[in-house]
Amino acid sequence: MAITGRKRNQRSHPDISKGEASLRMSSDMEGITGSILLLCLISLANANTSPVISSVLFNVCEDIPIGQTAFTIQATDTENDPLTYVLTGPNAVFFSVALNTGIVTVERKLDRESADVMQLGVEVSDGISVTPGLLTIVILEANDNKPIFQAASYDAEVAENTAIGTSLFTVLATDADTGTAGVVQYSIDEVTPPDGTSLFSIVKATGEVRLAGQLNYTAKSTFYRLKIRAFDGVAQCHGQPANFSSFAFSFITVVDVPDLDPQFINLPYVGRVEENSPVGSPVFKVTAIDQDTGVNDAIIYTIEDSTADGLFEISRDSGQISVSSAIDREVTGDTVTLTVKATESKSSINGRPANTTASVQINIIDINDNKPEFYKCGPEDCVKATQFTGEVTEHSLGSVPINMMVKDLDKIPHTIELSLEGPDKDVFSVEPSFMSSDSLVQLLVKQPEVLDFEEKQQMTLEVVAVDKEKPSFRSTASVTINIKDANDNSPKFLNDTYKLTVAEHSPVGTTVATITAEDPDTMDQGKITYRLLPDSILPYFDVKPNTGVVYVKSETLLDREIRSLYSATLQARDTSGKPGTTVLEITVTDINDKHPVFNRDSYLVFVKEGAQFNIKIEATDVDDPETVNSQIVYGIVPSKYSGNFIIDPSTGVLRNKGVLDREALDPKLNGEIKINVTATDKGTPPLSSEVTVIINIEDVNDNTPSFEPPTYKFSVKEGNKGAFVGSVYAEDMDQTTEYNRISFSIIDGSFGSFIIRTFADGEKYRGNITVDPDIELDYESPHKQFRLQVEATDLEQRKAVAMVEVDVLDVNDERPEFKPTPPVTVKENTTISGAVGSFTAQDKDGNHSLVYELESIQCRCNGSMNPCNWFILDPTGEVRLNPKYKVDYELCDQVVVEAQVVDEYTEKGENNSVTPGQMVINIEDINDNAPEFIATDSVFVVVSETASKGTSVAGVTAIDRDTGVNREMEFKVTKVQFEDTNNHTSSIRMLFEAITTQQKDIFVGIIQTTEALELSLKGKYLVTVTASDSGGFSSSTCTEIFTVDESYRVELQFTRSVAEVEQDKDKIIRSLTAATKAAVSVFAIKNDSPEASRASEVTVMVAYFVYTNGTALTSNQVEKMLSDPDHFPELVDLGLRYIGTGPVVEPDTDPLKYILPGMVGGLIIVLAVLTISLLCTRRNYKRKLKAAKAMNSAAMVTSDNQKSGSVVPGTNKYTMEGANPVLNLNIDTTMVLDLDEESSDVDKVSLNSLDYSEEMTSPGRDTKSTMQWIREEEEEEEDSSSPEYIEPLGAALAQRGEKKDKPDKGFDNPAFDTTDL
Repeated sequence: MAITGRKRNQRSHPDISKGEASLRMSSDMEGITGSILLLCLISLANANTSPVISSVLFNVCEDIPIGQTAFTIQATDTENDPLTYVLTGPNAVFFSVALNTGIVTVERKLDRESADVMQLGVEVSDGISVTPGLLTIVILEANDNKPIFQAASYDAEVAENTAIGTSLFTVLATDADTGTAGVVQYSIDEVTPPDGTSLFSIVKATGEVRLAGQLNYTAKSTFYRLKIRAFDGVAQCHGQPANFSSFAFSFITVVDVPDLDPQFINLPYVGRVEENSPVGSPVFKVTAIDQDTGVNDAIIYTIEDSTADGLFEISRDSGQISVSSAIDREVTGDTVTLTVKATESKSSINGRPANTTASVQINIIDINDNKPEFYKCGPEDCVKATQFTGEVTEHSLGSVPINMMVKDLDKIPHTIELSLEGPDKDVFSVEPSFMSSDSLVQLLVKQPEVLDFEEKQQMTLEVVAVDKEKPSFRSTASVTINIKDANDNSPKFLNDTYKLTVAEHSPVGTTVATITAEDPDTMDQGKITYRLLPDSILPYFDVKPNTGVVYVKSETLLDREIRSLYSATLQARDTSGKPGTTVLEITVTDINDKHPVFNRDSYLVFVKEGAQFNIKIEATDVDDPETVNSQIVYGIVPSKYSGNFIIDPSTGVLRNKGVLDREALDPKLNGEIKINVTATDKGTPPLSSEVTVIINIEDVNDNTPSFEPPTYKFSVKEGNKGAFVGSVYAEDMDQTTEYNRISFSIIDGSFGSFIIRTFADGEKYRGNITVDPDIELDYESPHKQFRLQVEATDLEQRKAVAMVEVDVLDVNDERPEFKPTPPVTVKENTTISGAVGSFTAQDKDGNHSLVYELESIQCRCNGSMNPCNWFILDPTGEVRLNPKYKVDYELCDQVVVEAQVVDEYTEKGENNSVTPGQMVINIEDINDNAPEFIATDSVFVVVSETASKGTSVAGVTAIDRDTGVNREMEFKVTKVQFEDTNNHTSSIRMLFEAITTQQKDIFVGIIQTTEALELSLKGKYLVTVTASDSGGFSSSTCTEIFTVDESYRVELQFTRSVAEVEQDKDKIIRSLTAATKAAVSVFAIKNDSPEASRASEVTVMVAYFVYTNGTALTSNQVEKMLSDPDHFPELVDLGLRYIGTGPVVEPDTDPLKYILPGMVGGLIIVLAVLTISLLCTRRNYKRKLKAAKAMNSAAMVTSDNQKSGSVVPGTNKYTMEGANPVLNLNIDTTMVLDLDEESSDVDKVSLNSLDYSEEMTSPGRDTKSTMQWIREEEEEEEDSSSPEYIEPLGAALAQRGEKKDKPDKGFDNPAFDTTDL
């Protein structure tokens, strides 16, 4: 920006400040003032420069021990004067500085979590001047915080049947550190009791505690204590690497569930009761308990089974067993076993009531209540009976077994007396006479002579049993004695001799006859055995010993021709060995067992085809000629050619039945026929033999050649000498070479253009027709078609003629051409297997075969064509989807397929099309993509300007890769949370809504407030926005909106109009962002120009500077960052003029509190004014001397020594070595002109009045440089004796102009701005 000159009487504001008014000197004082200014300039040339602080940003580890060096303040002084350092500000208590070295050490413990950036004031002095500065201390993270659990303990109740892997709870610990030191991980360090260690696990990263083993309330512990450790990552900043951990306890109570069956206690169960006890009498009590002690369900008792039903019952509630019906020990036995079930009243975890069973043994006590009873005992058991039987052989002595037993069912034994009664009681006696229970009873024969089978076969008597203790208990049993007969007879046959017959060679086992004997003794009935005598007959015949069946023993030995009659004795024996015999005469009869025999092994006959023959076949049979077994019948075995012959069945004469034709035979037989003739006798079963008869049929020439087919049609290309035309085929059915050989010839229609050659081709002959080697056919000649007569002749001149039509073909020499292919449309993601389109081509040649070949496939992706493989081309021209790839509209929206067509029949020239065919396939979009949010590095904030209802506070952008209606979407706020400065997140009501707009292909969701926001909240809003398209696809993103206090508002002044600032808004924001590395949120651009005395507009931009973590920059911080030489020139070019602060909210104060301090302060000020007044006089003269020195320095200024440098906005101080904005010199303006804190306000106003040089230019007058303005002023007053100047500096500059005869020059300082002034 150029520096323009102005007159000293011009004002920057409508009201002239008192400082400026004080500088207006009367004309009589102007000479003195000029002299003083000259002296000031001379003194400034040797003035001291202030120290310069070269670095204002330091990184300090928060874990630096107290007393150790944190950093060293870097400052320089041009004169190399010794420097001293002093810390100022509220944060000075944390550090101390070495007065002479600037080494800063830690005085108090630092804590990054309390403040990660500290502002530390510093004053650097060289003994004369003091340079204040503000240092920015960035506190670096060190691992100095341990994880803190959010809860003191984590207690849980877990059912014992909880599935392994179930999440029980999640612990959460937070660590105030950041980075690795703030990453919290978890572990289970101890489980009490120790056997529960394997039952629990924890996810290291999330703190989720899961069940790792199966719990059991009964078998394992019912309570577990988990010691959970949270530990952070190892981190190091200044000291040694460290990490911290903390512990929390979890008390897990295992909840019992009904998963166990109840259990009977005090087993085994044995009770007793007397038989015949009254109903309801208590017998025994059972007790069961619920093993699920934590559930303790009520028990219900039932009797499930009993060895004696209905005798006992049980109380459902108490388990008391009692008598329910009459008990008879003799019926039920000594014990009754009950199966008792205990059932829980409620269902178990399996959905059914749990139960268990137990056996209860009840002993039945016996009493004497039964009389003796008789029992019949068998091998297995005894049954009660009153009727018994026995057997005894006549005239025998000894005991008679009757299987009798006497029992008294009472358990206690009693004495029983036995006696006999009845008509035959004297023949027998009973043993024993006295007995106890369960004793066997038998009868003894006392009178054997009375036992006579012939007189009496049966006797009866009674056995009486009496209980001696109770004679009334008496029982009686009847006994029947059967008398058995003795064996005293021999077996006897009905006949003395039996005549039998059997056929020779009868199979083994063939029954000859069944002959039995009779025996009157009862014991021999069915028990007689048989045998054949003598033993020499046994190889031929034998008898079954128990049935008397006589059967054949050997099939081979039984041969009538060897022996026809056999004689044998059949013997029978009874059980006592008494024998009986009879004689057998067996005659063997004859059977047919001989085959006919032919006189020759084979027969051979020769006969010419068409002739007759006959031959006699003879056979003999050695069987008896007088029987049918020797009579023979002849026949022919059916075969392929047997139907051509017949044979006389009696004489055996064989002859042909019709004309024999050799050509009817299979050529492989070579004219030979084999048939089989049979000779069969008439015996039963009939026997037969076969003989082979060979008939050779000799060939004769009786067939004419024949063409197959009778006509032929061939084609041949023009211009090809000796070209092969085609082959004709003929066959002579005669089977010998001398009769079936054929030769071919062309007898008509050739016109000398064709020849034919004969070749054997298997059983046929082939005639190859070719163009005469000396002839060249011409399609354009009249002979485009030939009709040839081809003759086939055998050796005996039998002939056949075939017609052959030959067409002369034109040569295929035309290239195929594509027909226009219309565009086709295919939906993306389609999987159709059919053709999506087809190429079509044509060929002018009549004979062609078109094949399509793929040239290329290009896909239009993002507007450019690239090779792809989405489609394939069939040889038929059909275009299909390539199944290996998926068609995706979002990748490519159009495919161009180029193909080439080839004529496979082309003989001359090119066989492909001149230009390739092209098919355009448009890909049709479908809704298959969800909206995608566009990531942004924008930082959204809520300030006082945007806290009202309906204000836009943020925005999201999204795209949908689909097109048309498929890409249209709506934004909706689905969740709102607030995260405070302590990182605590809570859900809140819907304070925001999303308004959907569209900018070209991008959809924008403008987030605005639905109600006024509470400005007292510190933190950030977490707003979840969901974008949904018309197809139901959706996606979500979370937008952070930081709350920023109004004190962070920064006002930037620009020397441009509102329209210009609005136009360059994006450039300004980019420059501001580059300088501060923060997101810039602009909330207002307004005109701030005063209504009067303004030559140019002033525009104010209200903005906030916020980092991505929500940290905002103050106005001072922004001012420093914008002063960086790398960024300030660009901002100056954009019109940046001044940086102001936002409104500061002043606390309400009580004026009365400050009355007394004000009075004291007033007295001090009065004293200070008096002291300063004395010093001002001296300072005034010193300033004038420095001005004179400046005049001397100005004489040496050229454009080559101008330096640019960034300014500190709002001041006239330069950051590059303090260059004087007036003289463009590399000196500290404040020090040279002595405008330090001790200078008077008049001095400062004298310099600061230059700040408004631009605004104070008179209307209609061009702005000029300072030197030009001085020159003009001199010209206006050159007639005067001496020019009048407001300040001595003006006089000095004017004098410099008089000394030089060079043209006037204006100096353009690009680093100088009205804001700098």
